[in-house]
Amino acid sequence: MSQHTGSQTIWISAEAEAATQGKSTQPWQATGISIDTRTIKQGDLFIAIKGDKMDGHQFVNEAFQKGAAAAMVSQPPSNAGGPLLVVGDTMKAMQDLGMAARFRSHATVIGITGSVGKTGTKEMLAVALSALGQTHASKGSFNNHWGVPYTLAAMHPGSDYGIFEMGMNHAHEITPLSKMVHPDIAIITTVAPVHIENFASEQGIADAKAEIFDGMDHNGTVLLPHDNKWFAHLKAAAMTRGVKVVSFGQHADADIRLVDCLEAANGSRIKAWVQGENVDFTLLIPGRHIAINALSVLGAVKISGGDMKKAVAALETIQPIAGRGKRELLDIGDPSNPVTLIDESYNASPVAMRAAFKVLALIDPGRGGRRIAILGDMLELGPNGPREHADLALPLQTAGVNLVYTCGTLMKTLHDALPANQQGEHRATSKELAEIVPDVLTPGDVVMVKGSHGSRMDIVVETLRALPGQKNSGKPANKKGGMDHAI
Repeated sequence: MSQHTGSQTIWISAEAEAATQGKSTQPWQATGISIDTRTIKQGDLFIAIKGDKMDGHQFVNEAFQKGAAAAMVSQPPSNAGGPLLVVGDTMKAMQDLGMAARFRSHATVIGITGSVGKTGTKEMLAVALSALGQTHASKGSFNNHWGVPYTLAAMHPGSDYGIFEMGMNHAHEITPLSKMVHPDIAIITTVAPVHIENFASEQGIADAKAEIFDGMDHNGTVLLPHDNKWFAHLKAAAMTRGVKVVSFGQHADADIRLVDCLEAANGSRIKAWVQGENVDFTLLIPGRHIAINALSVLGAVKISGGDMKKAVAALETIQPIAGRGKRELLDIGDPSNPVTLIDESYNASPVAMRAAFKVLALIDPGRGGRRIAILGDMLELGPNGPREHADLALPLQTAGVNLVYTCGTLMKTLHDALPANQQGEHRATSKELAEIVPDVLTPGDVVMVKGSHGSRMDIVVETLRALPGQKNSGKPANKKGGMDHAI
């Protein structure tokens, strides 16, 4: 066990030098890792990453002014304001630091990938495992070639659990991430035609997700979605690599099965069968897709030998997060009849859109209110993009959505496919849409905002949040007709 267990220190200069083959200008110790001076904390090791647009070396002195304990650099600045760890290449050194953190750790490490649901599943698992021990998890969606080593490097040596999200846009991107993380347990949430423009077929996406097995050994276990059409393909790939398979889903043969899910506007009551154990619980995040992802969380707890009752009790407290279903009440003139804003702005795909519409259908508008969807382009869908957008017309009608406002080239195909009475306005960009949407809202409306990250639908969300007279409680909306009344 590391000498730092029981303290806040995660790196001392001697250990960091050994990991990176670097040289410190003077001894130091750090309690955190940062690559961004906007969010740096007192005691952090600042790593000066050179990116496509910015070079972290320009901000080294600012990092020291904000309390950095040391800075990892490849180009030592003159008159540095604190200790430096000088390395040949800061990106490679961060990867080396991450791998050193992994191999000194005795934590149970879980890796998560999938076409959709990665971050939500990671957040649920972090809450569940935090009830059982010291837990380290990726921040936000730090799941790429810099986010994963950054998260690894920041893991405290005394952590009991480590949770790492791994994403990809192309083949061969997850393999190096998995080899860094070396998961004891892996979760593949689902396989769907997301980023399909970068692949010859959907099977290519399944194969790319299966790369998570490349960093696992024969003692590893993967949780696979039994309901997904690529389940057998993924299972065969896992078994070829000697990785044990546990399945989850609604399928009768699933090892972890959703027995019942009673859905309501502000959550679900769930009955699950977890490898021979009956587990009943309530989630405050609505949607059957969320309940199914929660099964993989329970599976990871079970496989790791954790206390299921404590983990379930923690799961029952989790709330939707910003960009992924967080709800807020906006007072636009009638405090007793607010607008409900559902922030789904972080990302989107056809399967995620349909799941979000089902949740929207569960929420009853207030007096005189309507269900309104404000949607931006779903990106990286390849030649099928226009059709995938137009095909959202039917699920929107099924969900009882009254008005649909859209922006982006691809969403124009959806706008044109909608019946006239459901068409809102269409604009080229989210910024243009944000200029007109506030004037459309009336008290009692339920408004969902969703689109791919590149569509910048967060601009619309922030515009709505800034409406005059807003009263944001910071708590999920819980209108009459929600779980307390419907279940």
